[in-house]
Amino acid sequence: MSKNLEIKAQSRKDEGKGASRRLRRAAYVPAVVYGAGQAPESIQIEHNTILLAAKNESFFSSVLDLNVDGKVQKVLVRDWQKHPFKQLMMHMDFQRIDENAKLRANVPLHFLNQETSPAGKMSGVVISHNLTEVEVSCLPKDLPAFIELDLGAIEAGDIVHLSQLKLPPNVELPALALGEAHDVAVVTVNAVKENAADAAEDAAAEAEAEANKAAAAKPAKPAGDKK
Repeated sequence: MSKNLEIKAQSRKDEGKGASRRLRRAAYVPAVVYGAGQAPESIQIEHNTILLAAKNESFFSSVLDLNVDGKVQKVLVRDWQKHPFKQLMMHMDFQRIDENAKLRANVPLHFLNQETSPAGKMSGVVISHNLTEVEVSCLPKDLPAFIELDLGAIEAGDIVHLSQLKLPPNVELPALALGEAHDVAVVTVNAVKENAADAAEDAAAEAEAEANKAAAAKPAKPAGDKK
């Protein structure tokens, strides 16, 4: 198992909106760490530390070593608030974890070989990624940074469901335990009309077919009936 990313932080006593604004002006991110039967703790992290860590997508889905005043705790990022348009993290929540208990976390999906698949080489085909991450359940040591989905064989009309994902050892998808209705489509491959003229032509053909069907179903008038 690779070494966990370490995030250095300091404890803080000041709380409230005013204190948080002062921290942000000083280039710190206010945060809270909670869970594992311990009291919540207010902390602060240098903003550049978070910006650098957040460049790696696994920062938001992996077990981290949170070093608060020299004491390391195993945590997951559970929530974060970003500025609406600035490259600025406003607040973060970290959850302590028990290394001997299963946890649930969302991990990203990585889609492989889509461009070289039969569907990817066809014109007039749309490959839709309906999910970009999935919730998994496992022990902290088994938590994957991501799950790969090989799309190299997909064709027009194909649907890849949640149950078709190849999971790492000891990793489960909680949604599948809820029944078949929760085995949702992860990827769908649909053929689309290449242009409006084709769509209009098909619509006209369908309308003509429906009209002919209706005419065939209409009862014929008896011979000699002039009404």
